[in-house]
Amino acid sequence: MNIKKIKPFNKPIYITRPLLPKLGNVYKKIRIIWSSKQLTNFGYQHKELEKKLKKFLKVKNISLFCNGTAALESACRVLKLSGEVITTPFTFPATLHALYWNDIKPVFCDIEKDTFNLDPSKIEALITSKTTAIMPVHVFGNPCAVKKIKRIANAHKLKVVYDAAHAFGVKVNGIPIGNFGDISMFSFHATKVFHSIEGGCLTFKNKDLKNKSDLVKNFGIKNEEEIVMPGTNAKMNEIQAAIGILNLEILEGEIKRRRFLTNLYRNRLGKIPGITVMKDIPGVRHNYCYFPILINKNKYGLSRDGVYNGLKKFNVFARKYFYPLCSHFNWYKSLPSSNPKNLSVAEKIAKEVLCLPLFGSLKSEEVEKICDILENPKTLL
Repeated sequence: MNIKKIKPFNKPIYITRPLLPKLGNVYKKIRIIWSSKQLTNFGYQHKELEKKLKKFLKVKNISLFCNGTAALESACRVLKLSGEVITTPFTFPATLHALYWNDIKPVFCDIEKDTFNLDPSKIEALITSKTTAIMPVHVFGNPCAVKKIKRIANAHKLKVVYDAAHAFGVKVNGIPIGNFGDISMFSFHATKVFHSIEGGCLTFKNKDLKNKSDLVKNFGIKNEEEIVMPGTNAKMNEIQAAIGILNLEILEGEIKRRRFLTNLYRNRLGKIPGITVMKDIPGVRHNYCYFPILINKNKYGLSRDGVYNGLKKFNVFARKYFYPLCSHFNWYKSLPSSNPKNLSVAEKIAKEVLCLPLFGSLKSEEVEKICDILENPKTLL
């Protein structure tokens, strides 16, 4: 290939682009909301989205929130978590922030090299008398080892809160992902496969947890004259809910398109020495929320950072998800569990991982061109 013939994209190709419903349908929803004169506080759109999501996710109980972080913070409150919680360093900062804001000490556990998820074989050694829960993350929508984690939690009487921010619509052997653990949190941020611009939810098997969650997110208000707990304000508004309803109607088409583009990437990049692509897990219904690759500098001839910077020259903006590790943050790095020696897999993955652009409106020829660029590392110099 003559590498000089590859020209930069005319317009930037970003890591993601939001799923957007037709503007005409948005206008219709806005008119309905304007007519109702109820913009928040559990209006029609909120109730409708909650009902539709409960059916789509096939969960017993669900509570909507203004964003996923507030939802995760509230989950800690609802379960009365304290002391220490075992979690992963390889995640978005929000996971750890939810613990920090609840005065909970994170205990970092290393990850699996194939899924990038919490390694269940290393959890029990981290359990102490102060441990109250495990908070695993379904990284890039890949399900955690839910059965193994459940056995560990049951044996030690621990709660399990799943950060399922990436896992909307994912199923394990036919079981929707929101049915595992005591609580699962989903993010509806605009960067996610399904979104409501900003938003999130918690799912529960236990009805009592649902009721407590609804109180927590609404100041602890039970009725006009009863405030039963010191809650916060984390409600989803009607505009968010309306966008969620519209996006849910077109979600399957988005996932189908992402699956096609993912396989296009895999077929091209999986043959390149030094580049590792993730494969579908048998029995799992994936949602194809991100397309991560690992770059081995010795085999590929260029480091992850070299590829990241090189792609920018072609107007392609990939992301180093997740780098740095949360265990590197100033307020956590002094913790014993942050010692890199204890997190060898996570440390390695964080230095090699790169998420390439993936979204439904991405063109096949654009994916092909990105693969052309990556085919020869000298192209990126």
